[in-house]
Formats: sequence, structure tokens, C-alpha cells
Amino acid sequence: MDAQTGAAEAAAEATPPGTKQLTATGRSLDRSLLVGVAWTAGVKWLAQVLSWTSTFVLARILSPNDYGLFGMAQVFMALLGPIYDFGAGATVIQRRDYGPRQVAEVGGIGLIFGAILFVLTLLAAKPIGWFFHEPAVVPIVLLISVFQLIRSLQVLPRSLLARDLEFRQLALLDGTSQIVATISMFTLALMGFGVWTLPMGPIAAALVTTPMALRMRRHRVAWPRDRTTLRETVRFGYHVITARIGRYLYGDSDFLIVGRVLGKTALGLYTIGWTIATIPVERISELLTQVAPSVFSAVQNERAEIRRYFLAISQGLAILTVPASVGLALTAHDFVLVVLGEKWRMAIVPLQILSLYAAFRSLTTVTAPVLVATGHARSDMRFTMLATLVLPVLFYIGTRWGTTGVAVAWVVGFPVVALPLFRLVFRLLDVRAVDYLRALEPALVSTAVMAAGVLLVQWLATNRLPAGAALAAECLTGAAIYGAMMRARYWDRVRAFVAIVRKR
Repeated sequence: MDAQTGAAEAAAEATPPGTKQLTATGRSLDRSLLVGVAWTAGVKWLAQVLSWTSTFVLARILSPNDYGLFGMAQVFMALLGPIYDFGAGATVIQRRDYGPRQVAEVGGIGLIFGAILFVLTLLAAKPIGWFFHEPAVVPIVLLISVFQLIRSLQVLPRSLLARDLEFRQLALLDGTSQIVATISMFTLALMGFGVWTLPMGPIAAALVTTPMALRMRRHRVAWPRDRTTLRETVRFGYHVITARIGRYLYGDSDFLIVGRVLGKTALGLYTIGWTIATIPVERISELLTQVAPSVFSAVQNERAEIRRYFLAISQGLAILTVPASVGLALTAHDFVLVVLGEKWRMAIVPLQILSLYAAFRSLTTVTAPVLVATGHARSDMRFTMLATLVLPVLFYIGTRWGTTGVAVAWVVGFPVVALPLFRLVFRLLDVRAVDYLRALEPALVSTAVMAAGVLLVQWLATNRLPAGAALAAECLTGAAIYGAMMRARYWDRVRAFVAIVRKR
């Protein structure tokens, strides 16, 4: 059997249940997807090792109060992240029929909206401080607003790179940003800058990567004059940013409620628990979700291909994120005491609960790109509005039991509001629930066996091993069992994907 035939059979094996054989276009996009993931993974994980180390060091240098002050500013300023370009970037990626003039006008719309938001943020800084009864929050908000303004200059070049499937350049930008931010924060913390360390790192990264982005993808920006382009951009942007605002409102409302009701120390403990719980999910999910919108957009009129990518990406995410999240939940007690120290003990239980939520959350990161690519951004907007109405109420009720109650609200409430979104995607792509569960089977079954092994090690190590040795034993055992399960039961799927990667 020749190499080409072997690669074709490997592709067929790797195709998730319920999908068809690959077309030539599909193979080409597979290559783009794999190359994009490879570059994103290679660059970002190299930077992430440094970032994780810095996070743990910063937790030892900075105090819960420092993280609490920054968390208060982030509650409001995180809103700028999703909406600062008015969906201009998503419009450029989705509307592949736009020519240079239309793209230039979309870029102009994004810059105008970014400037307006910057001015509004300057005016809102003091009211934000009054809301939390913390004047020290005001200058932090001003610094974060400067970061958002600088970053707005990257919207159009990044979007054009994504539309052209130039994932190598995007990965280099993201990796450089992470490295510069990490080194800056680490240096400032050691120099005694305290809470100022946290907003200054992203500003330093933006100052370095913005000129890089503008050089990588030169473009023209024009004042929006064409009424058709303006109308289409505003309508599409409205749906996109409304959905993003919804995700912000329910995604960050827990921080707002904890800070307002329980205070800055509780918010600092909750923030560090949230940060650690979502690190594996966000970093792994980014590898695919930064690439997926461009790939989905390229096959937006071919539902069979979108279905294949949806199942394949969901399977890959689950294999990586589910064991990481469940493993973190199981080892959180020893992890916090060994890595962060005794002062963070109260963050253990929220960390455990949020880790379980993060495992489910990782699977939802694929749904929004599917809806946007297929022209259903409005449906995505409606579902996020539902979550905005339900989750903050649950968070407020959960504060009766402290930060643990708020974390439980995520585990209870988020699946309820997310399940209708999955049903819509299944209907649009003609995906059966059994096909989706079969795609997740390797991760779910292997993680269950891994969890049993880790719990057994914890029981045997209790009062017998120091905390550091027990943590090492738990991690090594979990990794070995999960790897063994994948090798013994699901190696055909793993081998098929490896064969495709080698071929590409």
C-alpha cells in the first residue's frame, strides 16, 4: 500500500461517526486546520510554560487584595474585549466576498467604535471606583482602557490573516504577546510594583505586537461611505457583539457579585481559583477555536464538511480538556497547598468545583463559530441573552454559601442554558446525539478510569506521604492511566490523527 492510500485510510478512520469521506477541498482545509493548530500549539505552549510559572510566582508575591482590586477593574473592563471592534473582525472573516474597499471601510468602522469606547471608559473610571467603594480601582481602569485602545489597531490585520488562513503569523503574534506580558509582570512584581503589575503586563505586550501585526498584514483603512457595506456590517456586528456582551455579562457577573457582596478578599480567592481552573481549558481551547472560525467560514455552504469539523474538533477538545479539568479537581487540595501556599487554602473548594465546570465549558467553545459561519449569529445572540437572565440570579443566590456557592451555580446553571444551543447546532448540522457522544467517548471513558486511579492513590497516600510527594504521585498516576486507556482502547483513533499530521 502506498503512502497516499495509507493517508486516505487514516483520514477515514479519523473521521468522527456520522460524517462522510473527505473531498479534495476537505483535505486542503484539513491541512490548513492542522497547520494552524500546530503553529498555534507550538508557539503558545512554549510561551505558556513561562506564563504558568509566572502565575504561580505572582500568587506568592502579590496578595489576595491585589488580585481583588484588579478583579474589580476587570469586571467592567472585560466588556471592552468582546466589543471594542463592533464585530469588525468577525465581519471580515465571515464575509469572504468583500473586496479591498469594503474591507477598508469595515476597518474604519472598527477604529471609530474603538475610539468611542476609549472615551466612554475614561468617563466611567470614577463611577466604577464609587461602585466598589475602592478609589484605587480608578487608575487601574484607565490603564486597561489604554491597552484596549492600542489593541484595536490590530483588529484588521489579525482578521485578514485569519481569513487568509495565515495561522503561523497569528501564532507568532499571540506567542510574542504572551511572552512579553509574562516577562513584564514577573519583572514588575519582583520590583515591588504590587497591583500595578497586572495591568502593565498586557500594555507592554500590546506595544510590542501592534507594530508587528501592522507589518505582517499591511492594509488600508477608509472612512465608511458605502451604505450597503455599512448596513451589513452594523447588522452583523450588532448580532456578534450583542452575543459577546451577553457572554461578558453572565461570564463576569460572578466576579461583580462576589466583589460587591463578599468583598475584595473573597474576590481575590475566587479569582485565583477561577484562573487556575480555566488555564487548561482556555489555553487548549484557543488552539482550535482561533483556527476554527476561519475554517468554518471557508466551508460555510457545505454543511457536511462543517459537521465533520464540528465532531472532530469536539473530540479533540474533549481528549485534551476533560482529563486536565477533572484531574485538577481531584488534586486541587495538594496542588494549592504545595504550589500556592497556605494563604490560599480557602480557594481549594471553589477551584475543585470550577474545574468540573471548565470541563463542560470547553465543549461549548465550538458552537458559536458554527452558528456565526452558517449565518445564525442572531440565534447565538438569543441564547447568550437567556444565560444573561438566568446565571447572575443563581450567582447572587449562591453568595449565601460564599465563593463555594457561586462556583456551584456555574455547575448547575451553565449546562441548563447551554443545552438548547447544542440542540440547535445538532439540528443545523444534522448531528445525532449518539454521534456526538461517540465522539466524546474516548475522553469520557478514559477520564473515568483515570479518576478512579487517582482517588485510590490519594487514599493510599493519606498520612503516609508529604503533600508534595502525594501530589506528584497523583499526577503521574493519572497521566499514566489516561495514556494507557487511550493506548489500549482508542489507539486506532489516535493513530489515525497522527498519520494525518505526519502526512501534512
